[in-house]
Amino acid sequence: MELDKANSVEYELYIKGLSEDAVRAISRDLNEPEWMLEKRLESLKIFYSLEMPHYWPHISDLDFDNIVYYAKPKIGSKTYANDWNDVPEEIKSTFLKLWIPESEAKYLAWAWWQFDSTAIYHKIKEVWKEQWIIFEDLSHALNEYPDLVKEHFMHIVPPTDHKFAALHWAVWSWWSFVYIPKWVKLTQPLQAYFRMNTFLGGQFEHTIIILEDESEAQYIEGCSAPKYNQLSLHAWCVEIYVWKNAKMRYSSVENRSTNTYNLNTKRAVVDDNWIMEWVWWNLGSWATMLYPCSILKWDWSKSDNLSVVMASTWQDQDVWAKVIHLWKNTSSNIVSKSISLNWGINTYRWIVKVWKNAENAVCAVNCDALILDEKSVSKTIPLIDCENASALISHEASAGKVDENQVFYLMSKGIPREKAMSLLVNWFVSSVIRQLPLEYAWELNRLIELEMEGSVW
Repeated sequence: MELDKANSVEYELYIKGLSEDAVRAISRDLNEPEWMLEKRLESLKIFYSLEMPHYWPHISDLDFDNIVYYAKPKIGSKTYANDWNDVPEEIKSTFLKLWIPESEAKYLAWAWWQFDSTAIYHKIKEVWKEQWIIFEDLSHALNEYPDLVKEHFMHIVPPTDHKFAALHWAVWSWWSFVYIPKWVKLTQPLQAYFRMNTFLGGQFEHTIIILEDESEAQYIEGCSAPKYNQLSLHAWCVEIYVWKNAKMRYSSVENRSTNTYNLNTKRAVVDDNWIMEWVWWNLGSWATMLYPCSILKWDWSKSDNLSVVMASTWQDQDVWAKVIHLWKNTSSNIVSKSISLNWGINTYRWIVKVWKNAENAVCAVNCDALILDEKSVSKTIPLIDCENASALISHEASAGKVDENQVFYLMSKGIPREKAMSLLVNWFVSSVIRQLPLEYAWELNRLIELEMEGSVW
């Protein structure tokens, strides 16, 4: 048993430093089958063999041997609580400050919460159980639905993808496994929330979402972390499978502390006539590398990618949107809104790949950047690789400052300058905010206001 003095949480298992023994200890504690341990050890070898990515923000000061790769909080006799009253008080207080129980009670169908490396709370509506929907933590699903997990695990994000993908596969723990059966349409979103709380923490959760033919679902993930005086690491991975005539919306709201390296790889493969929607926000972390990708596999498949990124106070946000058109009549839409202030750096990369068989592929890209001072930076790096002459690809981009005439007009109505600037910034990102549930939209508006406090002259 170990007590993390930085946050007063007691841990049953606390694994610091990267090694084969550490990987084996994680696998053993999660009671994994042998084939999973073999994949972990193979991924660890790949991690050591790969160089650090050269196109990412500067992260050479990250000490892999000083990271806590697995932190299992003591939560009593149960693996996780199904009743909020059973959650330990020191953990419950953290989530109460985030208003998570309130949002679940008011709107959300399910809640799934992870604290450091372990799930601590899970609640599911009985009506969805009756429809054979699976919403479990991945570590449990590995033992309860082994064939289903093995069929989809590590298939669209291989460990050779980049160095941090290999690290993720070596030390991943817990998080979500979602399976929506054929013809089932969810009218309310599923929610998952994770908190990286430990000092020098590392979090490596993995999400797998599977939608069978003719199904629909929405899924929202949120995350946060406290600020300590040492660097933390978050290497997340998401794999989404959307089959024929299915529709999936995946939303992510990330507000990590500015001592966190946030390195995420998210990928979806889309079948015949299906729709994949990415809606994501990123406001925190010291350096962010966030790369959602859609693979449009069959006819008439479609992908939307809507994002808002805010870089403030020396933050370096490096985000991508990638779409691969493999077949006929596929379409994609990429919309990016970035905000830079207080020496913040925003880099937006988008990649559109149209293969030779992708006749009549259509892609529209719109990237808008708002720069709030003379010290901040915003960059857009496009890449189009088109092998079919029938494709139609458009790109619009803009960069500028807040219109001073609009600021003056609001101030003439008695609104202070700082509040006027916040209102205009919120209007700038409103097209993406509208895609989120009301309580998340309110939270993001408030976060923007907090980021801008003291930053407007």
